[in-house]
Amino acid sequence: MKTKLIFTFFFSIIGFLSFAQDKKETKKEKWKYEPNFMVGFDVLNTGVSFFSDRKLYQGFVSSKIKENVHGIAEAGFESNVYQKNGYDVKANGPFVKLGVFYMLAKDSENEFNGFYGGGKAAGSFYTQEYMKIPVRGFGGSSSSVAFPSSTQSSYWIEGTIGGRVQLFESNFFIDVNLQPRYMIFTTKQDDIQPMIVPGFGKSSSKFVMGFAWNIAYKF
Repeated sequence: MKTKLIFTFFFSIIGFLSFAQDKKETKKEKWKYEPNFMVGFDVLNTGVSFFSDRKLYQGFVSSKIKENVHGIAEAGFESNVYQKNGYDVKANGPFVKLGVFYMLAKDSENEFNGFYGGGKAAGSFYTQEYMKIPVRGFGGSSSSVAFPSSTQSSYWIEGTIGGRVQLFESNFFIDVNLQPRYMIFTTKQDDIQPMIVPGFGKSSSKFVMGFAWNIAYKF
């Protein structure tokens, strides 16, 4: 009887360990990342660039990480001028953004169709030049000063709220999103707040709103 109990206990342990191992392997397979990429380009801001002083070219690469979570990387180049309230400033340079977003609602037939929300950390490394900065002189008189070209950097966080829809039965998608941005830190030339930050916008305010209208392709 005692021997029977020992064998029963022994085989029960083996069965439990086998079940746990199978469950663990099943869990590993469930969380396995399958390579998938979507590449997009902002056609709206590129089109507007032909008719304004602001030249903005940007694109993104995103990938579904698991379930409803997607990773995203954006990069671009912007050149712009600021001519207002006596200022005459120009800036240009590249910028990068990294973050994630979550599919809040999606199509049951195509998980890449739907609405999403998320956030990104961003940075810009650019060249700026102050051709004219207003200065109040003695007795209330006004004049201006200029500063040579310099290299600066700025860092901000931004949200992303948007949606994607597949174009017919193709691998192409339309991706539209809003990007509320908040400046965290910026370097300064002679303690002067930068008027323009590529990728962020006109930075006379710490908070701005961005917009992108992309054509994307899913590989």
